[in-house]
Amino acid sequence: MKTTLLFTSIFLAGLIFIEPVASQKCKCAPHMCCSKYGYCGTTSAYCGKDCRGGPCSLPAPNNNANVAGIVTVSFFNGIVYKSKKYCPGRRFYTRDAFLKALKNYPHFGRSGSIADSKREIAAFFAHVTHETGHFCYTEEVNGRSRNYCDNTATKYPCNPKKSYYGRGPIQLAWNYNYGEAGKSLGFDGLNNPDIVASDPVVSFRTALWFWMENVHWDFASGKGFGATIKAVNGNECNGKKRAAVSARVAYYIGYCKEFGVPAGKKLRC
Repeated sequence: MKTTLLFTSIFLAGLIFIEPVASQKCKCAPHMCCSKYGYCGTTSAYCGKDCRGGPCSLPAPNNNANVAGIVTVSFFNGIVYKSKKYCPGRRFYTRDAFLKALKNYPHFGRSGSIADSKREIAAFFAHVTHETGHFCYTEEVNGRSRNYCDNTATKYPCNPKKSYYGRGPIQLAWNYNYGEAGKSLGFDGLNNPDIVASDPVVSFRTALWFWMENVHWDFASGKGFGATIKAVNGNECNGKKRAAVSARVAYYIGYCKEFGVPAGKKLRC
């Protein structure tokens, strides 16, 4: 259940820049966007919220969707109760912790129409359900045998006494993700990655951080659920893990049905 960062190559290339490159220095083709790191491209990593030039896709204004009203007690607990009783995550992951973390992300589930909001929330919880086994696991299964230290990410040097395997609802992994999430959320991700599996609010905040950084803008632009699979775990795409993709899609369709909205097209990556 390893989280794959969609724009890893872009991000790592951008590490050589201490300050964002001015948009006029990108010299992109007219149809391309300039990222905050000074690179040209057309995906959300270039044209999304950090776009510095070109045909940037500005975030849509928030709608009046009541996320807490959509993620009801019965919906949330309906996921939890499908896990085994001995699971460590059953008492760790709570709706209350999710709602506390949500306060830091007012754009989550509030772009486009109310139906769009419900689809995004369904997509988020579809991945969370798959990644954690219905909120069973706080840590990646057999994760302690994997280190996930990328030494080329020199901005986020690994602590040799720590491991950066998957933790939390989206199974945050790799030192650069822990470092960047910690920087954004105010915890020491490199020296205390374990907090993601010990503090439920921080845990949900990292999941929402990853979603808003790497998934939200693609989904809000209409790329479909398949694009979210590629962002969360691209290793499953292109026919590599059909069963895993099918499981994610099934959860998504099921939650859309529960919310009373069509799942839309572009379901697979």
